[in-house]
Amino acid sequence: MFRDTVADLLEKCLQKRPDLFLIDFEIIDGNTIRIVIDGDAGVLVEDCMYVSRAIEHNLDREDHDFSLEVSSAGANTPLTKERQYKKHIGRTLKLVTFDKQKYEAVLTASDKKHIVLEWKAREPKPIGKGKVTVQKRATIAYQDIEKAQIKLVF
Repeated sequence: MFRDTVADLLEKCLQKRPDLFLIDFEIIDGNTIRIVIDGDAGVLVEDCMYVSRAIEHNLDREDHDFSLEVSSAGANTPLTKERQYKKHIGRTLKLVTFDKQKYEAVLTASDKKHIVLEWKAREPKPIGKGKVTVQKRATIAYQDIEKAQIKLVF
């Protein structure tokens, strides 16, 4: 099957480049192949060309008419893979959990099951009037994250 052939080629290609990883892969109407990749140190145009050539040069256009699009995960691409979180430690995330808790906080750690977010919040003083700034921290399991994106700062 065409999809299996493309998936095998993609897997072999990424095995040769362990710094790159797959974010999304789909084949839509008319045999349009769409691949989105990311990399531990970012993605260059040359990286997209490498993946594109590894697939295109190993498919026979006589057997399958197809178009191929290989792109990198953009700044607005939601984080979906553990490796993406590791790559963005130290950056501010906008995150929503499945139970609708919202966070805008700095990603400070990532392991196989969880991420750690830290932020400062103003809270009423325990005694007296006024507020005090406190450091907050949340550990969130990947399975609890509905959507997470990098907050872009200009």
